[in-house]
Amino acid sequence: MKQVDRLLAEKLLKISAIKLQPDHPFTWASGWNSPIYTDNRKTLSYPDVRSFIKVEMCRVILENYGMPEAIAGVATGAIAMGALVADTLGLPYVYVRSTPKDHGLENLIEGNLTPGQKVVVIEDLISTGGSSLKAVEAIRGAGCTVLGMTSIFNYGFHVAADRFKEANVDVVSLSNYNAMLEAALEANFITADELDTLRQWRQDPANWGIGNDL
Repeated sequence: MKQVDRLLAEKLLKISAIKLQPDHPFTWASGWNSPIYTDNRKTLSYPDVRSFIKVEMCRVILENYGMPEAIAGVATGAIAMGALVADTLGLPYVYVRSTPKDHGLENLIEGNLTPGQKVVVIEDLISTGGSSLKAVEAIRGAGCTVLGMTSIFNYGFHVAADRFKEANVDVVSLSNYNAMLEAALEANFITADELDTLRQWRQDPANWGIGNDL
């Protein structure tokens, strides 16, 4: 029986939430050249995939953190999924902006948190971990305890793992880069040669392709 990480990776590939183009790399906002692009917002358009993620996130939360007192989604990618999870668990919900709103109350956290509440953070995608940890910092700044974080997908970069460890944040991701590679090869989304390319990129994504013909 396939594990959740492989099952979800297959679903994300099938609906093109994960796109692989080793020979025609994408350019990320960071400027990195990348053979992979992930857009988990696409999962919202597929009820079966959306429901699968929601149910598995609830399971992960209860198994790893017990019942929290609130759920927080990270803007913008995890706003909808966070709301679905909170609704399923019957919990209060907030979402955390990347920057404070530039008018009105200038909120960073949208919704109400009570100091002392125990919160689980929902993230759609973890790359370097920077935006995820900004959300954690905001919640802690509101006087709440972050029990942990769960995400749909995790690239598994060492820099992110180090940042989460330093910030004392536990992370459980439903799927990950290694599981995705296995699923992609098995389903013929990639060849063996492209698998090697994708593995090389993950080792040094910031410098991958520099000085080479892509």
